[in-house]
Amino acid sequence: MLFTFRLMKKILVLWFLLVGSSGFAQPAAVRSKARAGAGEVWPVARAQAWYRAHPWISGVNFIPSTAINQLEMWQAATFDPVTIDRELGWAEGIGFNTMRVFLHSLAWKEDPAGFKKRVGDYLALANKHHIQTIFVFFDDCWNKVPQAGLQPAPRTGVHNSGWVQDPGEPISRDSAAFSQLKPYVHDVLTAFRSDPRILLWDLYNEPGNSDKRTASLPLVRNVFAWAREVNPAQPLTSGIWAWDFTALNALQVGNSDVVTYHDYEDEAWHRRVIQMLHTTGRPLVCTEYMARPRNSRFSTIMPLLKRENVGAISWGLVEGKTNTKYAWDTPLTDGSEPVEWFHEVFRRDGTPYRRDETELIKKLNSK
Repeated sequence: MLFTFRLMKKILVLWFLLVGSSGFAQPAAVRSKARAGAGEVWPVARAQAWYRAHPWISGVNFIPSTAINQLEMWQAATFDPVTIDRELGWAEGIGFNTMRVFLHSLAWKEDPAGFKKRVGDYLALANKHHIQTIFVFFDDCWNKVPQAGLQPAPRTGVHNSGWVQDPGEPISRDSAAFSQLKPYVHDVLTAFRSDPRILLWDLYNEPGNSDKRTASLPLVRNVFAWAREVNPAQPLTSGIWAWDFTALNALQVGNSDVVTYHDYEDEAWHRRVIQMLHTTGRPLVCTEYMARPRNSRFSTIMPLLKRENVGAISWGLVEGKTNTKYAWDTPLTDGSEPVEWFHEVFRRDGTPYRRDETELIKKLNSK
């Protein structure tokens, strides 16, 4: 099996993160005996007990096919419960039990009460289909300046052409400005802090992306502090995704009750990542994987995650306005069908993109 210098370097960086961070100074057996109070990271024993109380976590990052981004999903004028209900039904049909869903602070700011009602309406639909939800608060990916109101049409053949950051620029870099986000985090967490339909709170998606790197550290630190003030019944996390972002990784993992991560590499690399992350002693959930042309596939990665008892959340359910069946860096501006879809499980009519994949997913989910 090929073991490249680049791969070894990545693994050594990750290993240093795990054993060198003060968050892992104590052996797991010692840490598991600690008792966490309000505002503190859960002891390992509590996190493991929480994980054992749930079936194997399996699902996708979900946005309805009629929404180009988080704002189009959650704003009153474009919230689409009919499509959400139908598409979550397809997810249930192949045994998925968890959706990871991005919120957006601008949708809350425009209409806090209406936003929370729509979140509740979504949760009712997901619960109808026996699906729990991981909600994501902030995000450093894609378009930097989100705007409320009518969202743009998709750019033909371009992956996630309309996805927007939250809070975006310049707020995410400005400590004086992003303090206005605290009421949003407090309000949503307080409203749903004991809701059993919510599995996990993912506080910040891919901090440091879009060339921000350590500029996102203050907001990551603050959103964890704001969430700990509410002290929800559900665990908190923020997934690591770039192994050379050592300071961000240490902050995220050190403050997470459950360790989450993203990995779009092949099986050999992904297995080593799991082996390293298991040293934390905490439950693991992979909250993004599955990019077919990169050899991150359901056929190889999903069985690996199940064998290792790692939660498995792939990207994308139904082809739609996000255009994520197209690859990140190879747009098809004529809108033609990719040789192989990058993400997604179903076509818009509910038929599988690949029936062998949906049969495997059903088997792994004991459906």
